[in-house]
Amino acid sequence: MPTASARINISELLANSRIGPIQIRVFALCLLALVIDGFDVQAMGYVVPALSTAWGVPPAEFRTVLPAANFGVLIGSLVFSPLADKVGRRPVLIWSTLWFALATLGAASAGNVTQLFWLRFVAGIGMGCIIPNATALIGEYSPAGRRVTLMMTITVGFTAGGAIAGFVARALIPTFGWQSVFVVGGGIPLVIAIAMLAALPESLQFLAVRRRAAQVRRWLRELDPTISVNETTEYVTNEESKGGMPFMHLFSDGRALVTILLWVVSFMNLLNLYSLSNWLPTVVNGMGYDQNTAVLVGTLLQVGGTIGTFGLAWAIARSGFTRTLTLNYALAAISIAVIGQPGLSLALLTVIVFVAGWCVVGGQPGMNAFAATFYPTYLRSTGVGWALGIGRIGAIVGPYIGGVMIGAKWTSQQLFWAAALPAVISALTLMILTKVVGNKVQAN
Repeated sequence: MPTASARINISELLANSRIGPIQIRVFALCLLALVIDGFDVQAMGYVVPALSTAWGVPPAEFRTVLPAANFGVLIGSLVFSPLADKVGRRPVLIWSTLWFALATLGAASAGNVTQLFWLRFVAGIGMGCIIPNATALIGEYSPAGRRVTLMMTITVGFTAGGAIAGFVARALIPTFGWQSVFVVGGGIPLVIAIAMLAALPESLQFLAVRRRAAQVRRWLRELDPTISVNETTEYVTNEESKGGMPFMHLFSDGRALVTILLWVVSFMNLLNLYSLSNWLPTVVNGMGYDQNTAVLVGTLLQVGGTIGTFGLAWAIARSGFTRTLTLNYALAAISIAVIGQPGLSLALLTVIVFVAGWCVVGGQPGMNAFAATFYPTYLRSTGVGWALGIGRIGAIVGPYIGGVMIGAKWTSQQLFWAAALPAVISALTLMILTKVVGNKVQAN
């Protein structure tokens, strides 16, 4: 019988590991959670026309319901995601998935706008915990060479889920009514939560940092059955744990400036992302293109973002975060500013929108991975959650500002010049980050 290892460095073990069954399980469950998260965040927009008819309520009456989930996501990201740095990624992912599953199922029974608003808000609180903790858990189980790629890849699931929601709504609503979208959107995460309860492992790094040796042994044996461990084995990581409020540690040990700069980029990019997603088809329609063409152009923004995520992951793995993302947002500013220029052919417009989607939509997973890589294990979910939470404020404010400018009769040229400004600020902020962090944040 092999002698049990006296001391195991968990960080080095995971960094040098191969992708095996436990990593595949973590990736699959987190990806599914993000797909249904994206589905439920976007679902409301697809059911408003049917709800308006069924309830005899003008579409404008749903103006408070549409952003309700985003307000909930804001609360979930800022308040509840940090719990994972105290109790673990696993319980927060399971309970938040169960939380928004039940709230979404409840939305199928809503009888008026007020009830629907509160159910969507409550569901959003659970949704806000998914991306930060799934990103952290994937990063903590990934081999060094695949870490950034895997963290960014699962975020594609969120974008895909939003697109899938449109196809599901189109297929189900005519036959089964608007309730069917919420039944699907609540039933699937209920199954995922049960699957997580049975099969999702806890972060080995988190457990080692928190000195939970018995649980480390359980998941370590699944990770590598050839490793011999017992009650005397010591588990260490390349970092320490600190007590107190996780939020306060975002500003300690020299992290304050980087934290603020990450917040600035996240706010500016999500402001841009949601402004473009919400208003691009409307503005393109106003530029003289028919509705179908305008919707197609708007869809290319998401297509560009999906492909861009993989392209940026490849570039970051080779050139690092700050250099790649600085160039990315500089290109975003140029492409967005060009969208509104008069005289563009349709072919050129679609190419430019695709590039803008690559940079803006595809850039956000890069920022999530940057935050997850910068913060230590005991602070990772808090760091990613707060960056996304601050960014979510931009996601709420951006579409509102866009609506005000459109209402004020700004020309398409003026609108897209204004939309380019957040990307300029993001690029400049990342230049400062390059000076601040240097080579401290490695992509691998």
